[in-house]
Amino acid sequence: MNYLAFSTLYDELMADAPYEKWFQFVCRSLGQESLKDMSILDVGCGTGELLIRFLKAGAVATGVDLSTEMLMVAKEKAEKMNLNPLLIEQDMSTMDKLGEYHVVTVFCDSLNYLQEEEEVKKTFASIYRQLKADGLFLFDVHSPYKVNHVYLQQTFADAGEDISYIWNSFSGEVQNSVEHELTFFVLTEDGKYDRFEELHKQRTYDWQTYQKWLVQTGFVVEQITADFDESAPTDKSERIFFKARKK
Repeated sequence: MNYLAFSTLYDELMADAPYEKWFQFVCRSLGQESLKDMSILDVGCGTGELLIRFLKAGAVATGVDLSTEMLMVAKEKAEKMNLNPLLIEQDMSTMDKLGEYHVVTVFCDSLNYLQEEEEVKKTFASIYRQLKADGLFLFDVHSPYKVNHVYLQQTFADAGEDISYIWNSFSGEVQNSVEHELTFFVLTEDGKYDRFEELHKQRTYDWQTYQKWLVQTGFVVEQITADFDESAPTDKSERIFFKARKK
């Protein structure tokens, strides 16, 4: 998908996103606080918030995203910090062989934008090719509980001074899927509001299915946890985390 106008609003709307928790999950998974000289491929890097944290921690980090607009924001942001990461526009399910990395990350439910089972399987295979032997694949996804009980038939809204939005969520066409209809009103310099609309489709599966597909790809699944802590997933967990190793 292409975020279009949404990319220019993304950082402000995601100001409370738990980027530091994702960063700490990576460090914890590696068993070290320093990422110096680690090669990391951040897939679905968006505007580069997590990618920049990797770079500042000493990693050699590359960002991949499907959205040109998102990558443009990430490039501008990195340059302001005197950082110059390699940024690549590609579909995660059909990535070229970009190199061999110690770690590949896919966070912020980026995998949930894949609409078909085969796309997820192809993405796992593509990521497997990007990893060094013994490399780690770290990612998170929405749980079925979050899709079906937190999002569905809900309306979220916020009336900010510069940006307001209405966010309606509806059931998707297949099991454990959701469609988000987003309408934004953005204050312009002349005191008027521009209106933008986006449709975001997401789909997920139970953690056992992701585990099966990882094993079929060749990964060893070392840990499956939930909601940024070390606990195992429950029926009401909202975000599921995976740590898988290439063998």
